[in-house]
Amino acid sequence: MFGKKDHLVGLDIGSRSIKAAEVIKTNRGYRLKKFGIIDIAADAIQEGEIKDPEAVAGSIRKLFKQAKFKEKNVATSIGGYSVIVKKINVQRMPEDQLQETIQFEAEQYIPFDINDVNLDFQILEQSENNPNQMSVLLIAAKQDMINSYVDLIQMAGLHPSIIDVDAFSLQNIFELNYSSKTGNVALVDIGASKTSLNVIRGASSEFIRDIPLGCDQINQQIIAHLDCSSEESEKLKFGKHPDKISPEDLKGIVSAVVADWCTEIRRAFDFFYSTYPDDQLSKIFLSGGGANIKEFHQLLADEASAEVETVDPFKNILVNHRQLSASYLGQIAPQAAICLGLAIRRVDDK
Repeated sequence: MFGKKDHLVGLDIGSRSIKAAEVIKTNRGYRLKKFGIIDIAADAIQEGEIKDPEAVAGSIRKLFKQAKFKEKNVATSIGGYSVIVKKINVQRMPEDQLQETIQFEAEQYIPFDINDVNLDFQILEQSENNPNQMSVLLIAAKQDMINSYVDLIQMAGLHPSIIDVDAFSLQNIFELNYSSKTGNVALVDIGASKTSLNVIRGASSEFIRDIPLGCDQINQQIIAHLDCSSEESEKLKFGKHPDKISPEDLKGIVSAVVADWCTEIRRAFDFFYSTYPDDQLSKIFLSGGGANIKEFHQLLADEASAEVETVDPFKNILVNHRQLSASYLGQIAPQAAICLGLAIRRVDDK
């Protein structure tokens, strides 16, 4: 009872909403203790850059108060152009030796000044083509972006324990809920301004890419069509005011944007296939706000020639339905994926 408490709150700071979840480990498995979501102003975070830290920190404090979170340790994640994830091959060596030489190895692959990034790595396996080499997953994130998120979390009165990568958080929650025998799968998270893509081959992540496309494109097209505000476009996007935009016009806008998403995602898959031509994807799992668009499912399935399914991050997590109804969980499940992937991390995780 008096053992070390190592759980934390997963905090997914998106450009349109902030999600937070607390998950505890019990004898019966993982249990959802608390969950909350709050919208933020459209211009507070743009392309992952925090433009109005005081407003965002205020929203985080409000969310923690509303959902009654007591835990101060949090894990959050970043993505976008400031984060590079790349699988590389290096000469076989002990991990402590690689720790000393990783900066030299990384300089060949990182398009930023090596002094301006934080580096991390994970040794994966012996190289498939050369027994004298090993495969390493290299992660580099710009220091100014990490510092801005650390400062934001501290401004909200919390303690940043872990800074993860969006794609890895998605993979963590997928592996908790789905069998490793699923085959080669793609995890695609469509957020407001960014799409995170993670192709898992066997049990390891083989290809990660962030694409600067998302649900805000629909809003932008509605604004161009009606000359309305960002707040109005968000309501119109969900068909709440059919008197202002016809269902036909809205469907046309959504179809055009979704077609662009599918084209860019297919191009990313083509790049993966150029490296692994015999490893076709068996399934694509969608998360994020864009996963709720039914037309997207069918178009992507046709474009990628693979089955498409919405990920259920609560599948193997115990939930008290007196606190959170099944219908509500079903509604917010796609948006909660990254948040829950963060919530199952522990304070001392690598």
